[in-house]
Amino acid sequence: MEWVETTGRTVEEAKDAALDQLGVDEQDAEFEVLAEPRGGLFGRLRAEARVRARVRPTSPRSKDDRRERRRRSGSKTEGEKAEPRRRNGGGGAAAAAGGGGRAREPRRRNEGAGAPARAVATVPERASARQGNGGSQTPREVPEMTLMEQAEVGKGFLQGLVTQFSSAATVAIEPVDDDTIRLAVEGGELGLLIGPKGQTLQAIQELVRTVVQRHTTSREGWLVVDVSQYRQKREAALDRFAKNVAEQVLQTGQPSVLEPMSPADRKVVHDAINDVAGVMTRSQGEEPRRSVVIAPDDAPA
Repeated sequence: MEWVETTGRTVEEAKDAALDQLGVDEQDAEFEVLAEPRGGLFGRLRAEARVRARVRPTSPRSKDDRRERRRRSGSKTEGEKAEPRRRNGGGGAAAAAGGGGRAREPRRRNEGAGAPARAVATVPERASARQGNGGSQTPREVPEMTLMEQAEVGKGFLQGLVTQFSSAATVAIEPVDDDTIRLAVEGGELGLLIGPKGQTLQAIQELVRTVVQRHTTSREGWLVVDVSQYRQKREAALDRFAKNVAEQVLQTGQPSVLEPMSPADRKVVHDAINDVAGVMTRSQGEEPRRSVVIAPDDAPA
């Protein structure tokens, strides 16, 4: 994923601008502060804060990167010792943690000539049957997947879901670019899957994303769910609307505040106004009532 660089009167304002450009929530992005804001004489701002951000990488971090992140997060308190990582012993016996602490479940390694080439992670899964409160957790291996393989998992779940609403509904996999695949739902009366201003559609996309994440440790790329080309039509409508508002702002010289929008919709507006000379955009407010302001270039912040 490419980095974007933004500025603002504060670091938080610069981060918000970056999120608007990326079209994602804060938990899906990572930031690097390039410069803190600097004050000048008489309370004026001498230099704005500058950050760069990108969608959180989906490939596993290197050992050096993980070690550096642990070092920055703070060392152990004095007298506290890190619990050693234990390897699986014979007979399946669990290693007890020293000092009365809880023992961590050991990470299993693939062994033998028949081990699969792909990296896998061992995660706990609830047992299908429990006896009283003594139910145990059984591990299962979750493979890494390519974006196309993730799309196949998402398609299978989505097809079962939409069939409950319309037997004629079908789901197609449509690559958009190297990092994005669209799961396009077509056929039948599917308005219930969209909802007011696409709210139901957004909830379905988050549900599909959760299902896919339960099947893989990968976080590669982005799956977008669209129903009856709603997203494509809305993006085109938002683009036209934003440019019409920009023309009014140029004529009147007065900023215009749009209605609250999702991060994805705000990104469409920002991208549309980038092509219009003489106006600029910024975001204001807090989620979920955050909105875009279209203003003349020389308007005060």
